[in-house]
Amino acid sequence: MAETLLCARNLAFELYEVLDAEALTRRERFAEHNRETFAAALDTARSIAEQLFAPHNRKGDEYEPQYHDGSATLIPEVKPAVDAFLAAGFHNAARSFEQGGMQLPTLLSQACFAHFQAANVGSSAYPFLTMGAANLIESFASDEQKRRFLQPMIEGRCFGTMALTEPHAGSSLADIRTRAEPAADGSYRLKGNKIFISAGDHPLSANIVHLVLARLPDAPAGVKGISLFIVPKFLLNQDGSLGKRNDVVLAGLFHKMGFRGTTSTALNFGDHGECVGYLVGKPHAGLSYMFQMMNEARIGVGMGAVMLGYAGYLYALDYARERPQGRLPDGKDPASKQVPIIEHADVRRMLLTQKAYVEGAFDLALYAARLVDDSQTLADAEQRRQAHELLDLLTPIVKSWPSTFCLKANELAIQVLGGHGYTREYPVEQYYRDNRLNPIHEGTHGIQSLDLLGRKLAQNGSAGLRQLHGLMQDCCQRARAHDALDALRQPLERLLGHLSTVTQTLLGELEQGNVNLALANSALYLDTFGHALIGWRWLEQAIRAEEGLARGNAEDTDFYKGKLQAAKYFLTWEIPGCHHALALLETRDPTCLDMRAEWF
Repeated sequence: MAETLLCARNLAFELYEVLDAEALTRRERFAEHNRETFAAALDTARSIAEQLFAPHNRKGDEYEPQYHDGSATLIPEVKPAVDAFLAAGFHNAARSFEQGGMQLPTLLSQACFAHFQAANVGSSAYPFLTMGAANLIESFASDEQKRRFLQPMIEGRCFGTMALTEPHAGSSLADIRTRAEPAADGSYRLKGNKIFISAGDHPLSANIVHLVLARLPDAPAGVKGISLFIVPKFLLNQDGSLGKRNDVVLAGLFHKMGFRGTTSTALNFGDHGECVGYLVGKPHAGLSYMFQMMNEARIGVGMGAVMLGYAGYLYALDYARERPQGRLPDGKDPASKQVPIIEHADVRRMLLTQKAYVEGAFDLALYAARLVDDSQTLADAEQRRQAHELLDLLTPIVKSWPSTFCLKANELAIQVLGGHGYTREYPVEQYYRDNRLNPIHEGTHGIQSLDLLGRKLAQNGSAGLRQLHGLMQDCCQRARAHDALDALRQPLERLLGHLSTVTQTLLGELEQGNVNLALANSALYLDTFGHALIGWRWLEQAIRAEEGLARGNAEDTDFYKGKLQAAKYFLTWEIPGCHHALALLETRDPTCLDMRAEWF
């Protein structure tokens, strides 16, 4: 039976041969787990995803949420799927046993959730956003706020959102206008409008907690004047039961090209002057709190992009094996039997490109999840700090590189199917439409590139960058033990040297105050930096594949050879092309910067 969500053998390779998930069980927090408990969680996730999420993926796309009498309605299949997700405990997979969670490593909880993203990214967004909102409340809210709002979220009775974007401001949060006025009882009254709020209204839970960015009357201008508020859809009585409807109005729904199963809402706060909100933490510190949820969401968006690319790749692979068409170029007899299209070299090129993109990005996303575990559970405080520093550096790439290149994988999946690929009778066109939102979700590609080049590289004296460089150099050194990897290692080493030189040049420009010039081509820099990261991760996979072949298990020979061929493709086809981009960056090419609006 063809695999449709992700390759189970590849997942095992990543968890146990590349990222050493079993080593996590030697840490105190995960001591009650072992490979068997990990397998049980993964099997349950796959089963629920295949049986309840995947079957309505297309229906959720065809019959998108509707606006009726001030509320959003969904197709009926969504709630039982989400309820099964909650009943199995996946919304609390990483939470402690004492809180009713599974106390799984983040590496495993991400691997579990990946199945749901591959099966139905629209329906999986509702618990995804709730998990992030719950984590933020747990980190920064008062004990009373946790009792009233966090506990219902842990129990699955209340869902959550983040409400940032406003009609006039878009991604420019410094310009938000939503206001919060203090009330006599210690709460606040909010007034403003938010748009593109995913999961902002739905019938899946009794209540919805909106985490809203707004300004207090004495707020300074810009991002230093933003506060964070809990704004529930329904107010709570003293005993925790639901009270009256808060003054939060669903103004309408946006109709997207993809991700149609997730409501995208316009919300009005305080139309009647009675929108009650509760300040989280300190005044004017809201954006720093929100960054926790935003960064979790960015990593999750990256993994979602991977899984949509992965689902398209697996479908195209199965199709190519089954679809007979034409003959090989040296087959001159028109009466001879047609060959499956996977026998054609150009189809194999397209499949190999998809494999290189999605399996490389999958490794990077899981590596980021492993860094979360390291930042929280390593015994040594300095090692925890270093893991957090590295994760902070990698987050823009984890979000944006898969969103760009796994989308390209979806495009190639359509191409493999030919005329069938762009019809709605086949799923690959939906995967493409769904994935096209991810270069915009949670900060556009351009915004992530500004964050990487303008902030993250120089942060803490470039400590994270130096750490990453050391890890890459160590990987190249270990690859030298395998003569067969010389042709793969050498292009990466050349790129790392060139990238390091260009990076220092651009950082120098920033230090000298030439900000606009240094950042003009930041998106190009992110693509190149991302390619270096994926090249590193592919070389790491290649080392593990060589070790696997040396063990001599015949059943795994094809798997490991496939890994090596994908690594070879990425490192010898994709990596050399990065030098052209670096040449443009090295000279600070001003072509785009010098263009004038009136010249278009």
